[in-house]
Amino acid sequence: METSSYQDLREIRQMMEKSSRFISLSGWSGIAAGFSALAGAFFANRYIKAYYANAYGTPDACPACLKQDLIVIAGLVFISALVLAFFFTYTRSKKDGVAIWGTTARKLLWNTMLPMAIGAVFIFHLMEMQYYSLVGASSLLFYGLALVNGSKYTLGEIRFLGYGQLLTGLYCLWFPGNGLAAWAFGFGILHIVYGIAMWWKYERN
Repeated sequence: METSSYQDLREIRQMMEKSSRFISLSGWSGIAAGFSALAGAFFANRYIKAYYANAYGTPDACPACLKQDLIVIAGLVFISALVLAFFFTYTRSKKDGVAIWGTTARKLLWNTMLPMAIGAVFIFHLMEMQYYSLVGASSLLFYGLALVNGSKYTLGEIRFLGYGQLLTGLYCLWFPGNGLAAWAFGFGILHIVYGIAMWWKYERN
């Protein structure tokens, strides 16, 4: 009798969790986002090194061209991570029989996208003012705030990923010379570690 009651309570708790949190985020989404970021950091590093090795200080130097190339790389990383995240999340939602778009998903989207949208405007203004050394730190900090803010509507563990982004962003703020490495660590390595941990905990069975 006690075992049956305990089982009933567990099922009720799981049903309440499903209704109040979007729990279909896939660990593969984090892994895919991480590898997308590492690929972007690799190509960005190549462009930066080529610019300083071949063009910097010469009449052919085109800082605006380098800036445009880096913006394109960042945009491609964002789009690829978003598309892959949607694909893996949609696949898990179908498998679990959970609607991918509902009240909870809308709340999660709003609470994560608002800080990220404000951060995007802030970063573009920094670039207009040519404060490029603050771009890496700002992107990590606003993204970390978005994750912490949205964690109450999804798997609670995502807030730890947010804390990791915030700490990495603070490091980058004080050591802007390591901005690309910090960016690769925050958006790349931390996402991969988080994704593997979430897959191991929720999906491997």
